[in-house]
Order: sequence, then structure tokens, then C-alpha cells
Amino acid sequence: MKKTIIYIFLFLLPYLSIGQEFNCNIQVIAPQVQGTDRTVYDNLRNALYEFVNTKSWTNYAYKQEERIECSILITINERLGLDEFKGTMNLQLRRPVYRTSYNTVLLNFIDKDIQFKYLDLQTLEFNDNAFTSNLTSIIAYYCYVFLGYDFDSFSPNGGTPYFEKAQNIVNMAQNIPEKGWKSFESQKNRYWIAENLLNSAYSSVRQASYKYHRLGLDGMYDNIETGRTAIYESIELIKKAYREKPGLFSSQLFMEAKSDEIVNIFSKASPQDKARIISGLIEIDPANASKYQGIMNKN
Repeated sequence: MKKTIIYIFLFLLPYLSIGQEFNCNIQVIAPQVQGTDRTVYDNLRNALYEFVNTKSWTNYAYKQEERIECSILITINERLGLDEFKGTMNLQLRRPVYRTSYNTVLLNFIDKDIQFKYLDLQTLEFNDNAFTSNLTSIIAYYCYVFLGYDFDSFSPNGGTPYFEKAQNIVNMAQNIPEKGWKSFESQKNRYWIAENLLNSAYSSVRQASYKYHRLGLDGMYDNIETGRTAIYESIELIKKAYREKPGLFSSQLFMEAKSDEIVNIFSKASPQDKARIISGLIEIDPANASKYQGIMNKN
């Protein structure tokens, strides 16, 4: 009887596990850094891979096929010392579209304020309630941002608990010398991502995410026109935030992730639908006006 219980437990263990939310591809490269010892970058990559993909970031149980698809590319531009590095971080978050093999991009961002200390083969540590290192704080911050974006795309404001965790990391980092955490350093950094996403004045951006993904893209499986209408309505929500604050960072991030996809979605729309979506897109993203005007020529 005891052996039977043990066997049942072992069989169910994979289904009872908590966490392991991410299937994140992580790369660390240093094309401009001189030196022959490259193992530190391989070891850093392996340590970050384990940190992101095996840590429990939520209290939910994720099946293997439910893990969140994302990628992190760290480019080391300078080695400031034996254990200190400076560079950039390319981040991309993707989400599957209902009953398709297509993955839509939720976030596509380059963080240019990456500076951290890492001693080869050291253990990576992170504490939600205390600042431990800039490296793990940056990575944990983006993991929570990823979770927030993902949850928002499935339920209205579902990502709030994770954006709040990201905001907490920002708060704990206010007294450190490394850049990226403070409001006055830039209008497009980690501080402003969290601020915009939790600021009720710009809540329509998060409403747009749910409408665009759950009602729009996911809904297109059942009815293409209904889904396309929801996507148009999501752009109207982005426009609302834009008119509240032109150049709002969170709305820029939305458009950077979605502009090409929107062009493809409306390429087969009616001339009337094309005209109205083009008008809204040019207002909120004038830098890409020629791209959006090209919708009229697609079919």
C-alpha cells in the first residue's frame, strides 16, 4: 500500500509542481570585448537560464505547453573589471493565439542601461523584499513585467500583481548607482514602464491589451470581422491614452510590438475599415505613417 502511494505521488508530481512559468531563451554575447576567456559568458548564460526557467515566480501550476515564451539577449559591450560588465538587453515576450500556431509579440524592448557585477560561477540570488544585486533585480523585474503583460492579455487587468512586484523592485533600487531605475534618468526606462502600467490615468493601454489579444486575435478563429473590430477598438483605447499624454511610453511599447501585425490584419479589410484604422494609427504613431498608409494598397 505504501509503495502504491509513493508511485502515485511520483506519477502526479509533474502535474502538482508550482511555478516554472517561463520557456525563456537566454543568450549572452560579447562581440566587442577583447580577451580569450569566454567561459564567463557561457556560465552567466547558464546561470540566468536556470534562474529564469526553474524559479517559481507565481503560485500557479504551469504545464510544459503553457509556459510563457520569451527571449533575453544580453550584449556585453564593456568589461569594466574582473566581475563588472556593461551592455544592453534585448527583451521579447510572445503569446500563442487561440487555435493557431501563430505567436504574437506582446513586448519588444531594448534596455540600454545594463550594468552589473557577476563573479564567474557565483550563485544568483534574489529576494522580493530586499535588493540583492543589480543583475538579478533587472532579470526579476522583467520576469514580473512579462508575467503582467501575459496575464493582462488573457483577463482585464490580470497582470496587476506582477506589475506591482516589478514596481517594488524599482522602489528598492532607488539608492543604487546603476542607471535604469530612476525617473529623471530617462523617459524610457524601467521606472517608466512600471509607472505607466500602474498609473490609472493610462489604464486604457492595459484595457487595449485585453481587447486586442483575447477579443481580437483569439476571437478571429470564430469570426474574423468581429476579431478585427475588437482590434480597431483597442487602437481607439490607445488613442485615448495618447491624447491624455502624447508620447506615452507604454503606448509606444504597444505600437512597437504591434505595428507590422496590425498592417497585416487590416490588409484584407474593407476600404472603409482600412481608412478608419489608418487615421487612428497615424495619430498615435506618426513616425510610421507611410507604413500605415500602405494598408490601402494591400489586399
